[in-house]
Amino acid sequence: MLDLFPEAEKLVEIIPPKKLSARAAALYVAPAEHFQTRPVEELRLGFDGISGDFHAGATRRSGGREPWYPRGTEMRNERQLSIVAADELAIVAERMGLPEIKPEWIGANLVIEGVPHLSMLPAGTLLFFKDGVTLKVDAQNGPCRIAGRSIAENAGMADIEAGALLFPKVAKRLRGVVAWVEKPGTIRAGEEISARVPEQWIYQT
Repeated sequence: MLDLFPEAEKLVEIIPPKKLSARAAALYVAPAEHFQTRPVEELRLGFDGISGDFHAGATRRSGGREPWYPRGTEMRNERQLSIVAADELAIVAERMGLPEIKPEWIGANLVIEGVPHLSMLPAGTLLFFKDGVTLKVDAQNGPCRIAGRSIAENAGMADIEAGALLFPKVAKRLRGVVAWVEKPGTIRAGEEISARVPEQWIYQT
């Protein structure tokens, strides 16, 4: 059997689960007709995401991120919330030659402080909010030209198209993560968060 599956012969390093402490530094919601968000003091969450938000819903339509489905296929919505970190956005802004990138320009719902390399949180990470909400991380949020164009327009870049194309190049693994609601409730600005990073494994070389 090992001849059929040579990878099984490799040694695997197990990285145990880890707990991190964080804080909900800022909250945002998007109008139903546009992905750009605006700051709010609290987010009311149901199993379908943020009430009234552009990305709310138990399901969504597939797009360019899901080439294995015909575009527009109805599928589970694992992208109910967009989560970013201010320190990562600062790096992207510097690479784009900008003084700042505001979270609302790229449709962020939540800015988290206290988690190093936020965009590298693995799928399955649980975010437990002090007042009872639980979010589950699905994946990294890949940077796209739509968000890049929003940045270029809001920042007043001279070449909007160049800015739209630059963002996906410089924001890889710095664009935050997407998550869905595992346990609903209300998140408030400044709320404490306990993050549980699941067990991971890597092949030893």
